[in-house]
Amino acid sequence: MATTEAVEVVMPQMGVSVSEGTITKWLKREGEHIEADESLLEISTDKVDTEVPSPASGTVTQILVQEGETVEVGTKLAVIGGEAGGAPAAEPEAPAEPAPAEAAAEAPAPQAAPAPAPAPAPAAAQPSNGEQDGKSFVSPVVARIAAEHGVDVSGVPGTGRGGRVTKKDILAFVDAGAPTKASPEAPPPEVVPAPAPAEAAQPMPTEAPAQPAPTPPPAPAPAAAAPTPTPAPAMPQPQAAAGETLEPMNAMRRGIADHMRRSLDTSAHVTSAIEVDMSRVVAIREKIKPEFQKQYGVNPTYLIFVARAVVETLKGYPWINGEIRGEQIVTRPYVNLGFAVELTDGKGLIVPVVKHAEGLNLLGMAQAVTDIAERARNKKLTPDEVQGGTFTITNPGGYGTFHGTPVISQPQAAILGTYALVKRPWVIQDSFGKDVIAIRPIMNITLTYDHRLVDGALAGRFLKDLREALETWDEISY
Repeated sequence: MATTEAVEVVMPQMGVSVSEGTITKWLKREGEHIEADESLLEISTDKVDTEVPSPASGTVTQILVQEGETVEVGTKLAVIGGEAGGAPAAEPEAPAEPAPAEAAAEAPAPQAAPAPAPAPAPAAAQPSNGEQDGKSFVSPVVARIAAEHGVDVSGVPGTGRGGRVTKKDILAFVDAGAPTKASPEAPPPEVVPAPAPAEAAQPMPTEAPAQPAPTPPPAPAPAAAAPTPTPAPAMPQPQAAAGETLEPMNAMRRGIADHMRRSLDTSAHVTSAIEVDMSRVVAIREKIKPEFQKQYGVNPTYLIFVARAVVETLKGYPWINGEIRGEQIVTRPYVNLGFAVELTDGKGLIVPVVKHAEGLNLLGMAQAVTDIAERARNKKLTPDEVQGGTFTITNPGGYGTFHGTPVISQPQAAILGTYALVKRPWVIQDSFGKDVIAIRPIMNITLTYDHRLVDGALAGRFLKDLREALETWDEISY
């Protein structure tokens, strides 16, 4: 049933660390009817792209934030139901303008009292070093980036609503070689000598005590006015050359760029690789594939077999499933397995997480991975489903690639890459113990690890044990 009262639609909280979101697309327009829980709009954050359902049934009476705008969590985006003229209803207040006119008439009266003149003195103390100087709001993400790079947010030109500084603004300001907070602190040392003249004037009263007019006290006043705001430098805007086009990054692309750069700056990346004979896996897959597809509607891909073997192998390598937290090494008895998923438009990547993968058999793993991959591509994931991973698998081999060096997903210690299954000549031993050449399905598997925590020998043993599992496990083992 359509609501008769106005229901506000606000920017939802998409995770503890997410403070803002970008409107990517409105699925309904003003004046159109919508049902409760029907998708109203699509939003993008640095963690996830998702659809926002309508909180009620009714007519979309107002859309307050346009596509492409980035706003804080809790910002009102639209109104469902209520009077269609809800916005104009505020206009009748316009005739109330005569009241200000009367107030203006009364304004000259208080002006005659010059008593408030001393008030300007505290005004000089108004400037502060707060991050919100001159800004209506600074999100935690912007504050963190500003603190990391020593940037005064008050000097960053904001492109958000009301001049708010967005994450995009602060990152562009930093990339442009912005001045740090050290520069405005230069004037204070010059203020220190100012008190010296005042002290020099103190011996004078001994010679002329009869002069009651102390002129020295006004001297400190100019010292309070010394701090002057530094002018914000104009940010250079990128210009397209002939034949080029400029395409702004969306929130997800900016999030990926920031995370990948931060990962390379944080972890000491090293990649090791191993070749695996997947003959047993191929045989088992051919046997169970018809049953999995017919009865459960899932396809047991090679990735699923690798994932099952990875989970079991990680039980013996807690550091590879761990992380560095400060100067402590964190390990855990569970495996939250992340899977890198390409979005349908090919312009984004998301890593949904299968929680407690150690409790899943091959079928359970196939169902879980199929489910999160589909919902990732359809923008149906929740923020919780892209957080908390302890180990990640990426699978570019589906496009025929045979090697790569993936970037670790922070704060994890490693990421596994699976590559194309290729039939190659392979040296094996026959029943007589002699070397012979056979055609075998071979897969390259890489492990990129953080050398601060994982040494090469440990990574090599992990890959060796993983290969042994894939080459020797039977159907029951999965």
